[in-house]
Amino acid sequence: MSLLEIRDLERRYGGIRAVAGLDLKVEAGELRCLIGPNGAGKSTVFKLIMGLDRPNRGAIRFDGSDVTRLQPFQRARRGLSMKYQATRVFLQLSVAQNLAVACGRRGLEATLVPWALDSFGLAAALDRPAHALSYGEQHWLEMVLTLGTRPKLLLMDEPTAGMTPEETMRTAAFVKELKTRGLTLIVVAHDMGFVREIAERISVLHQGALFREGGLADIEADPEVRRVYLGERRGQA
Repeated sequence: MSLLEIRDLERRYGGIRAVAGLDLKVEAGELRCLIGPNGAGKSTVFKLIMGLDRPNRGAIRFDGSDVTRLQPFQRARRGLSMKYQATRVFLQLSVAQNLAVACGRRGLEATLVPWALDSFGLAAALDRPAHALSYGEQHWLEMVLTLGTRPKLLLMDEPTAGMTPEETMRTAAFVKELKTRGLTLIVVAHDMGFVREIAERISVLHQGALFREGGLADIEADPEVRRVYLGERRGQA
């Protein structure tokens, strides 16, 4: 059984179908990249998975249960977590206080949080307010916070947006290590250099539906993917 299974998912906003009959399966232990042109519906799909938006049609099954109508906090308790494109850390709180909010009564024990803090060099910054961290460090802090609930599936929406090349590569190494430590991940990204670093299997969205799916080499060699994703015309090199 797939860890995540999306069936015939649709989300309309007036006359616009942001997600149009999407079918998607992700197995436990996968590191899946979700790519597509602007407006393909990637962020909307993440909102629907997390319960931040509701579908007009279709179903979302997670870890064997239908979660289509559950509230976001209920989905989080079942093992869903998300890193947003825009950081959602508490800027006026210290790093340690942010961690306390994310972990709650569970504490840090039996989580990946201590390891993640060390990975990003944030273990030495526990007393610093989040607003004093650099742009990249704030994003890394949010990545650490997503691990506080011990998720089974982590959604990452453009995790390297605005990062330097060095920060991007460090983030790629972190994402790959998360998989080896047992997490299932779906990563939305526009940076194909980053995708090449982490991708095992890629799903391409176009006009709210699954357009292509496969390994990195197959996706990059597909002329139809280049056409919809890069705007190439048929017959163009």
